[in-house]
Amino acid sequence: MSDIGRQSLTDKAGAAMKPDSQKSNTEHMGDKIKGGMDSMMSSVQPNSEKSTSQQAGDAFSSNSNENQPSMMQKAKNAMGMGDN
Repeated sequence: MSDIGRQSLTDKAGAAMKPDSQKSNTEHMGDKIKGGMDSMMSSVQPNSEKSTSQQAGDAFSSNSNENQPSMMQKAKNAMGMGDN
């Protein structure tokens, strides 16, 4: 279950596992918008108010806004599925 205004972990995983080359422009745009909104909400919501699963998801996806690639993005890049 996700917190209000946040992407669920299954939505994040689904978007991350589909190769970028197989996504339409609409999917790319949607991923960027959803990811940006999720990152923003992650930053403004204190950890004390996040569900356990959302805290774990934030740790895994590096939603710390330090301009570092997440573990998921690093894995996609290593498999040749990322946009880098």
